[in-house]
Amino acid sequence: MLVLFSLITPAHALDAVSKGTDVYLFLIGMMLLAELARREGVFDWLASVALEHARGSGQRLFVLVYAVGILVTVFLSNDATAVVLTPAVYAVAKHAKVPALPYLLICAFIANAASFVLPISNPANLVVFGDQMPRLGTWVREFALASLVSIVSTYLLLRWTQRKELHVEVARATAKPVLSTGGGIAAGAIVATGVVLLAASLLGWQLGLPTCLAGLAAWVLICSWNRSSPWPVLGNISWSVLPLVAGLFVLVRAVEDTGAFAPLVAQAAAGARQAPHLTALVGGSAVAVASNLINNLPMGLIGATVVQAAHVGAYITGAILIGVDLGPNLSITGSLATILWLVAIRREGEEVSAARFLAVGAVVMPLSLLATLACYTWA
Repeated sequence: MLVLFSLITPAHALDAVSKGTDVYLFLIGMMLLAELARREGVFDWLASVALEHARGSGQRLFVLVYAVGILVTVFLSNDATAVVLTPAVYAVAKHAKVPALPYLLICAFIANAASFVLPISNPANLVVFGDQMPRLGTWVREFALASLVSIVSTYLLLRWTQRKELHVEVARATAKPVLSTGGGIAAGAIVATGVVLLAASLLGWQLGLPTCLAGLAAWVLICSWNRSSPWPVLGNISWSVLPLVAGLFVLVRAVEDTGAFAPLVAQAAAGARQAPHLTALVGGSAVAVASNLINNLPMGLIGATVVQAAHVGAYITGAILIGVDLGPNLSITGSLATILWLVAIRREGEEVSAARFLAVGAVVMPLSLLATLACYTWA
């Protein structure tokens, strides 16, 4: 519609779509790995392991799932938590014979709360910092304390909102299913992808192509080992996510072409000179709220455009990044990871309304965001 009404030229629209290439490749790779793991029984095997360690306690199972969610988000990204971990958690809840939603919510909330521990923890991090991306050591020093506050405060608040549902008896693990060779390949591919992503981040490479190649390699290897047709795997992937992402890139480019960002650039530059601490706090909070209105991916692109044009430095850029990453915990459409999570739980037959998610997010997000921004701004 933007092209048809001459609000953006076809060339600019195609250029905007092409800027999302790394994101598309990343999502394709992760969705391939998740579908292969599901088909090969990896999630059922993980469910039996989780139940064995839960020892009949719903609260212990909650802690276990949260801890795994942190690891997956930090080393594989928040999108991987939504795509790969969510089906595994659903399998755990199904085998445990407990309501799935309290545990599935962990995947949605930790995917955003732990998404700035490392640069690879959220592809939006690379978008916000762009060419000004700090080295890994600098990044860890800059965000370590804020990340800890975000993870701990989100855990405490989420646990409090789900306290009634967690006082349940979890079914004990029965005989542990045997992981097939194909399942071992799928699980190994997911672990190897985490190693590759960390190495790519250290080398300053883009993450999409390595992730896609890892997914494709696992797909070919498993189908060859099983001597099965490769096409059913592709048919079960949620391809509709890709045009959604492309559309978001086009929308941001169209707004940028209008010159609407100029006042924001001037205000950010003036605020950085006159009151940097207040500008960081207000800017991070504003971006967090706005991410729930237009999704954090376009908000990250907008924030990156503004802070880079205003030359505000890494300090305020970091506050903006926290808002982009943690802010979407308010609503069900706040981040791409949460949308992917929604797709994943619907595929399993689970539903959560926007109002129910908002009821939890309205408690968890504002308090954890303010605590995290305060820690980052004044620590």
